[in-house]
Amino acid sequence: MRKLLAIPVATVLVVGLGASPAAAIDEVNSKKLRDAVTVNGILGHERVFQRIANQNGGTRASGTPGYAASANYVKSTLAKAGYDVSEQEFTFPFFRELAPATLAQTAPTAQTYTTGTFNYSGTGDVTGTVVAVDIQIPPAPTPSSTSGCEASDFTPASATEPQIALIQRGSCDFRVKAENAQAAGYDAVIIFNEGQPGRTELFIGDLGRPFTIPVVGLSFEDASALYAQVQGPGDVTVRVTTSTETDLAAKTTNVFAETPGGDADKVIVVGAHLDSVVEGPGINDNGSGSAAILEIAKQMAKLDIKPRQKVRFAFWGAEESGLLGSEYYVDNLPADELASIYANLNFDMLGSPNYVRFVYDGDGSDTPVEGPAGSAEIEDIFTKYFASQGLASEPTEFSGRSDYGPFIAVGIPAGGLFSGAEGVKTPEQAAVYGGTAGEQYDPCYHEACDDINNLSTKALHELGDAAAHAVFTLARTKTGFFPDGSLRARAAKQAYVAPEFDYKGSHAIR
Repeated sequence: MRKLLAIPVATVLVVGLGASPAAAIDEVNSKKLRDAVTVNGILGHERVFQRIANQNGGTRASGTPGYAASANYVKSTLAKAGYDVSEQEFTFPFFRELAPATLAQTAPTAQTYTTGTFNYSGTGDVTGTVVAVDIQIPPAPTPSSTSGCEASDFTPASATEPQIALIQRGSCDFRVKAENAQAAGYDAVIIFNEGQPGRTELFIGDLGRPFTIPVVGLSFEDASALYAQVQGPGDVTVRVTTSTETDLAAKTTNVFAETPGGDADKVIVVGAHLDSVVEGPGINDNGSGSAAILEIAKQMAKLDIKPRQKVRFAFWGAEESGLLGSEYYVDNLPADELASIYANLNFDMLGSPNYVRFVYDGDGSDTPVEGPAGSAEIEDIFTKYFASQGLASEPTEFSGRSDYGPFIAVGIPAGGLFSGAEGVKTPEQAAVYGGTAGEQYDPCYHEACDDINNLSTKALHELGDAAAHAVFTLARTKTGFFPDGSLRARAAKQAYVAPEFDYKGSHAIR
């Protein structure tokens, strides 16, 4: 999806230590706000987003009229509620597919495969010999393939005959795989899903930057059949076609609204990305998060809630192109404004039809990456709230796939909720949350069918209330994350070590 800049594990940012115990945030009574933030209110905004998509070619993607109309609606709604509303413009590499990709085997036998164009693929029509690149079939029990991750994985391509690299999804970014293939002289790239449960279907990822060669996807089943032929005698030839458009200087915006009151030296950034993918209206991803925080902001103003900390609602642009809106915001904040940010709450997909109540694992107790100091306490806000309602929840990792990424990369504590995307619900989860085991949390993730009918109102109710509770709690807390009520009380003594993942990866980076 985006320009990708890995953050080495040795990077140290002096802000506070991640999983160390700290004073618990004081509990506040959020019932008044939770009662005001209703599913009907959230759905009202969602219906407007759907109408905007209907009127603008079925999409609300950044760089399109559908996004501009969505931003105008958000600005108008917040201004009517009495907020100081602002907009931040930036440029980004816009990408869209002009015609569906094709992938067909031409020799030794004819075979047509279902495929799709990776974001930022080049345009091309290539017929060439398939070359397998460090492939593991059968796959390892857990995602770990390094296929295409090293330049040494590639035999230099023929200088005279077109060749197409067959690469397995795995442990490095799609961008790296495509860069290595192109550098080795390959004329096109096929990247197939790795093969573990939940990683078998056709998967279309994001390359992070524009490429000049075609890059397409393939399911594990189809790739296995193709790979078996490549292992046999004689060459296997396929034809790949793509037709794409890239604008390296497209314009889009972030939209902000902040409470008139509250301590300007302690700002809570409550964020959700406003853009959809080009392929659909994005009513769950991420109309649901945008609609939820828009309704929270509206009801906070209507109830005349007086926050102790200033709350800044942020509607990010170009998330689907690589977290570019939140990245631009964090990267361009003056030092004093960056220092004033108290915490970041992130709400990306709150209405998945086959949902789970995922909470970002701030203390890193169940997943590989812990958050900066205060993230554990934010996680605690959500888990305690769900427990108080008799609802189960479970941790999800800070994977770098949403707009909290740029915040935790500079040591700002973060947390939030997630109802699930392309992952598959387990039988154990179905027993706890209901729904259907063996199916995706959101079967319409990044598809045209992510429309107004692709929502669980039960998920919107439960996660919407939890979001309202967390916003209210952080806005009104007296104690803060540390005993003196500050975030940076221990900054001089301890340091946060940034995670090793590439935070600019998106929902579909690897």
